[in-house]
Amino acid sequence: MAGHSKWANIKHRKGAQDKKRGNMFTKLAREIIVAAKMGQPDPAFNPRLRLAISAAKAQSMPKDRIDTAIKKGSGELSEGENFEEVRYEGFGANGVALMIECLTDNRNRTASEVRTALNKNGGNLGETGSVGFMFRQVGFLQYPLTTEDGKEISADAMFEAALEAGADNAETDEEMHTITCAPDDFSAVRDVLAEKFGDAQVGRLAFLPETEAELDDDGLEKLSNLIDKLEDLDDVQHVYANVS
Repeated sequence: MAGHSKWANIKHRKGAQDKKRGNMFTKLAREIIVAAKMGQPDPAFNPRLRLAISAAKAQSMPKDRIDTAIKKGSGELSEGENFEEVRYEGFGANGVALMIECLTDNRNRTASEVRTALNKNGGNLGETGSVGFMFRQVGFLQYPLTTEDGKEISADAMFEAALEAGADNAETDEEMHTITCAPDDFSAVRDVLAEKFGDAQVGRLAFLPETEAELDDDGLEKLSNLIDKLEDLDDVQHVYANVS
């Protein structure tokens, strides 16, 4: 999340490669379904749904798949799916702490798949609370460097706007502005920035490490492979690691 760390740069490069679009669309659709189910199916009155749709559009998800996901979440389609949010804690090689967020319609299946991916790649599933204390939850927003209509958002403009909105920090790298805030301030910060710059490309509650482990190149590669295996699972939405 830090944007300037060796780990973040490696993951950023991997993410820039051609991802498995079907798997990505499945994850995006699940977030839309859950968001539509928890609030109104109209994104104008449902900020979480609006952000989920924005994230889907940023990945060129077809409009018909977005509309279908909204209808499933609202119950308009009879085959609506019932997903719940589940969080697992675990360890990678070298004792790296992992927080694994999932959306699932079958807890037993998800737990089994997560455990298998960890065990086969040098990690193991931990008990609830085994690594949670190593992370802090934050509001997390990301904006591209230009708005949808092509206007540039400078680092200074974003930093100033974010702090005025109540954010704790704003960082800019070569492709994104990353804003973090206290969880209780997330909705307010999100809404203020949306009025100024439009909807964020990414917006959610996320986990940042309180302390960061240092790994050599071999350790980073092993961790990267493990996280890739976890993220290949349909039920896994986000994986956080305490790595600098």
